[in-house]
Amino acid sequence: MTKPASFSAPLLALLLWRLGEVAEACSCAPAHPQQAYCNADVVIRAKVIGQKEVLTGSDTYGNPIRKIQYDIKQMKMFKGPSQEINTIFTAPISAVCGVTLKSDGKSEYLVTGKLESDGTVHVTLCDFIVPWNSLTDAQKKGFEVRYETGCECRIVRCSSVPCSVSDPVECLWTDWITESTVQGPQAQHYTCIKRSDNSCAWYRGAAAPKNDFMDIEDP
Repeated sequence: MTKPASFSAPLLALLLWRLGEVAEACSCAPAHPQQAYCNADVVIRAKVIGQKEVLTGSDTYGNPIRKIQYDIKQMKMFKGPSQEINTIFTAPISAVCGVTLKSDGKSEYLVTGKLESDGTVHVTLCDFIVPWNSLTDAQKKGFEVRYETGCECRIVRCSSVPCSVSDPVECLWTDWITESTVQGPQAQHYTCIKRSDNSCAWYRGAAAPKNDFMDIEDP
């Protein structure tokens, strides 16, 4: 009886390679909340009131494309189209960046996403999607009004030292170096805002910044 070892070993290697490929399919660079706001087409505060799996077409091989449709109650729109958003779509599994949300009608989320040409909103694990109550007061203020004022600035993440900015419109994001997390003080409390001389600097404060505010001012 012929043993299938010579066949199964290459097959196993192929399967492991494909599994690794799927596992690594969702890879996202960390983003400061301000970057998430500025890069998103849609930024809303919403409750998820229902969910279901839907078919949204077929791929090039004729296989059905499945998505999770979340039915939402929009509480507030910070950025996006004029019409109210009632649904958002995501991939069915996290391996391809699908997002899992509680659909109990109670949990409120801050959601950033992409507006497709057909008017639908799609979200992935690479978008900034967090429970609303987990945001700091500064982040809430940022999504409401502050982040928009800094979208002409660029936030540069420092992942290893030495690091520096190369342009006056850049703000150096050092949370990873100083706190070993991208959810450090700069992400939680600061906004990169343009000053009167067109340079950008970190700002922390409850009041609107003056045009000539100092770096990291906290009135």
